[in-house]
Amino acid sequence: MTTLTVHTSSPYQIRISRGCISLAGKACADIFHPGSRAVIVSDSNVAPLYAQKVLSSLKEAGFAASLFVFPAGEGHKRLSTIETMYSAFAGQGLTRSDFAVALGGGVTGDMAGFAAATWLRGIRFIQIPTSLLAQIDSSIGGKTGVDTAEGKNLVGAFHQPSLVLIDPDTLSTLSPHFFADGMGEAIKHACIKSRPLFDFICSTDVRNELERFLLENLKIKRAAVEQDEFDNGERMKLNFGHTFGHALEKLYGYRGLSHGEAVGIGMVMMAKCGEAAGLTEPGTADKISSALKKYGLPVDDRADINSIIETAMLDKKVRGNVIHLVMLKRIGESFLYPADRKRLLELTEVLR
Repeated sequence: MTTLTVHTSSPYQIRISRGCISLAGKACADIFHPGSRAVIVSDSNVAPLYAQKVLSSLKEAGFAASLFVFPAGEGHKRLSTIETMYSAFAGQGLTRSDFAVALGGGVTGDMAGFAAATWLRGIRFIQIPTSLLAQIDSSIGGKTGVDTAEGKNLVGAFHQPSLVLIDPDTLSTLSPHFFADGMGEAIKHACIKSRPLFDFICSTDVRNELERFLLENLKIKRAAVEQDEFDNGERMKLNFGHTFGHALEKLYGYRGLSHGEAVGIGMVMMAKCGEAAGLTEPGTADKISSALKKYGLPVDDRADINSIIETAMLDKKVRGNVIHLVMLKRIGESFLYPADRKRLLELTEVLR
């Protein structure tokens, strides 16, 4: 087992081990009192695969555990779903000494974490991510939340998990589409922080060295979270590609274009803007495009650029009239670039 400790205001471990999903109860026994109650939150795709293993493991470890399943998909990442989670928490009698378990991908982790953050003004929870995107990115750092009609993740809270259990074997059940979805975030990590990781992604099939690949991504995410737990500086660089990516997701109604696909397109768009403005090394957008194509991700979209910009200006990264764009000097080096609406229109002229 490989263990990383995330040193935030509430430190916790990330444990990486094949088969650890079946040992969740023993892991939870290290941090929760025997006899505590727990609710496993999972979606309709993941629950049939892994929920019984986790449920049995928790019960064998002496926890009073139950299962709550919601319909899979970003379209259900809504406050209405959170209300049904609250009912499940109440039905299980969760108190502040009890905990929730997020079992699934990024949508599940975000919502279960938000429900935990707000139930009784905060109970503990653990993350058991089963998608590549969740394992290398969304399960770490305590960002929780839901989407609204106005945009993605606009309602949420910072609430660190008490433990993250990563079982690489769960990735074997992912379709090529959802593995590629996670690769969008991995390529983002490499673009902002690590040219060696970018070269590794481009030169090999990461599936052949999966645990090394997961660890390198986790180290990047952990460092950003430790330096800037509440997303006011260094951690904001993790949003590379997300300004335009989130806008695209909203424009498509969170259907037809996955998060990783949207982020990939957003990265290429931002790199093109940076190159045209003389801020980014020429050829960077082409390098990112090549990496995305290798893993079956799109590199462009037909959505109207004016609509993308208007939607982007409603993003949670906007402070006052300024949006903090994440741009690259070159692959592996990123910086924050504040821009008002006028400057954003100037930067995106190259995309018209």
